[in-house]
Amino acid sequence: MLSMTYKKDGIIFAMFSHRGDKVEGCIFNIMKYSIHDGPGIRTTVFMKGCPLRCLWCHNPESQMSKPQLIRFSDRCIGCGSCAKVCSTGAIIIRESKIIYDMTKCTNCGQCAEVCYAGAMEMAGEYMNVEEVVKEIEKDKPFYEESGGGVTFSGGEPFMQPAFLKELLISCHRKDIHTAVDTSGFVQRDIIIELSKYIDLLLYDLKLMDNEKHKKYAGGSNEIILDNLKELINLGKRIFIRIPIIPGINDDDDNLESIGRFLSGLRGIEQINVLPYHNIAMEKYKRLNKKYGLADLKAPSDERMKEIAQKLMTYGFKVKIGG
Repeated sequence: MLSMTYKKDGIIFAMFSHRGDKVEGCIFNIMKYSIHDGPGIRTTVFMKGCPLRCLWCHNPESQMSKPQLIRFSDRCIGCGSCAKVCSTGAIIIRESKIIYDMTKCTNCGQCAEVCYAGAMEMAGEYMNVEEVVKEIEKDKPFYEESGGGVTFSGGEPFMQPAFLKELLISCHRKDIHTAVDTSGFVQRDIIIELSKYIDLLLYDLKLMDNEKHKKYAGGSNEIILDNLKELINLGKRIFIRIPIIPGINDDDDNLESIGRFLSGLRGIEQINVLPYHNIAMEKYKRLNKKYGLADLKAPSDERMKEIAQKLMTYGFKVKIGG
């Protein structure tokens, strides 16, 4: 398997990966019968790799661009098979106990292969375009009945531009509606080029203050706002998605800044406000990562309604949830 990456404007992209003569990419989930990732009934393809590090990320397993190890400690039966095949010393047996040092883990996946109890799994696998589209096509009757299709999500799908492009083209050839859920933190020429094959963009906006965006999301919002303006100028169909994170971006100043900015673009079809939830906390434990918002509570239904009403005053159709 041959892989290539490059870095530009501070963003690392996987250009392509080949297995034989087929372009492939890294996928960590294909979710069927989704109703929260665009119109109608959809299949959501979750792609690995993300250039941002949002504190509230609910798919932390998407951040790394390659497959990585996930531990389910409650499933472990202490057989020690994992320690026997670990060549880096990340897993050892000491006084009849299994000791993990994940700083030494290379995500080779050997331990997951021998763990018949399912306490070790790999998040992510390499699939080629043909394999992914075959899974997508299985739900085509549901798309036709509901006005749905496929949504490419992540992570950041544009991190795998060559793979994503081939997936989009293949779906269009089969008359499957395409949507891409993106942070917008993407190199300009890539998002513009691939937008030719995208029927709907689900575009995230989080914070209008650039310094706060850097602090809480891990990168500047300048490229995000510039890309959105360019896509609007091209007449692309766009739904804005705003995750509502209490104490971080739910203040009136930020919401009004978003409303003013979007009202000047003339072309936003819909805004979705998405209430924060902490259901990903267990994922962070399984990845041996610390979750920085463990004590944060979800916004109340009343607050979500207030936020939706505030954005409606700028003339937008606003929906709570996906």
